[in-house]
Amino acid sequence: MHAADFARPYRKAEGLAGFLDGLPHILAGDSVRAVIAAIQDAREHGKPVIWALGGHVIKCGLAPVLIELMSRRYCTALAMNGAAAIHDFEIALAGHTSEEVEAVLPDGAFGSAEETGREMNRALAAGEGIGAGEALGRALDGLADPQFADKSLLLQAWRRSVPVTVHIAIGTDTPHTHPAVDPGALGRSTHHDFRLFCSLVSALNEGGVYINCGSAVIMPEVFLKAVSAVRNLGIPLAEFTTVNLDFLQHYRPRVNVVERPHITAGGHGYSLTGHHELMLPLIAAALIEQDA
Repeated sequence: MHAADFARPYRKAEGLAGFLDGLPHILAGDSVRAVIAAIQDAREHGKPVIWALGGHVIKCGLAPVLIELMSRRYCTALAMNGAAAIHDFEIALAGHTSEEVEAVLPDGAFGSAEETGREMNRALAAGEGIGAGEALGRALDGLADPQFADKSLLLQAWRRSVPVTVHIAIGTDTPHTHPAVDPGALGRSTHHDFRLFCSLVSALNEGGVYINCGSAVIMPEVFLKAVSAVRNLGIPLAEFTTVNLDFLQHYRPRVNVVERPHITAGGHGYSLTGHHELMLPLIAAALIEQDA
C-alpha cells in the first residue's frame, strides 16, 4: 500500500465527481470506478448493459433509478427472477408489495393475494408465442394504476421496447399456488425468455457489461448456462465485464458471474458489496453526472 493511493478528504461543494475522485485507489475504491467506466464505455460503443435483478432490488424502491438508466441507455436489457417480476407487477397494480411472512404463514394466507395470482397467470396464459417479461409488460399496459405506472420496470420497458426476461423456477413464486396457474404457460414463457436471454448475452462479446444485482441463486445459474450455450454455438464471448452487486457476497454470484465466465476469455469481474438502496443510486448518479 502506498500513500499515493490513499483517499483524499471530500471538499465542500466539489460534487459527486470529486467524491469519487477522492476514493482510495485500493480495493473497492478502484472497483467502483472501473465498473462505472465499463458501463460508460459499453454505451459509447453500442454494447449491451444487462441488469439482472432479484426481488429485493424492487422492494428497496429502485425501479425509478433503473428506469432513468434505461432512458439514458445505461440499461439496455433487464433479466428478473420470479420474485422481482411479482413485486414489480404488484407495484404497478397497487403501489405496494410484499407481506409479513411470519404473520400470514401460520394460517396459509401467505402469497394468496387474488389480484397478483389471477392477473399474472392470465397474462402468461395469454402470451402465446412471447416471453414472460413481454407478456407481463403487455398486460400491465392495460392493468396498471396510472399513478404507479411510472414505477414499474416491466411496464416502462414494454413501452420503450427494452427487452425484459423473467426466469421462473416453478414452485418458488406465490402465483404458482393460485388456481389459475397454467404450468405449460409458465414453462413456455420462461423458456422463450431463456432463449432471448442467451441472445442478449451473446452480444456482450467485446465490451458489454452484465450486472447481477440481488439474486443469489436463480440469475447466477441462468447466466452461467447462457454463457455456455452461447459459446457452444461458436460465439467466443470474450473481453466483457461482469459485476455482482449485493450486500452479501454469495458463492454462486462469485463463481458464476465474477470468476468463471472470464477463465481464458479475458475481461474483468468485480464484486461490490453494499446495500442496493445505496450502491445502485450511487453508480447511477455517477453515470448521469458524466452525461453531457
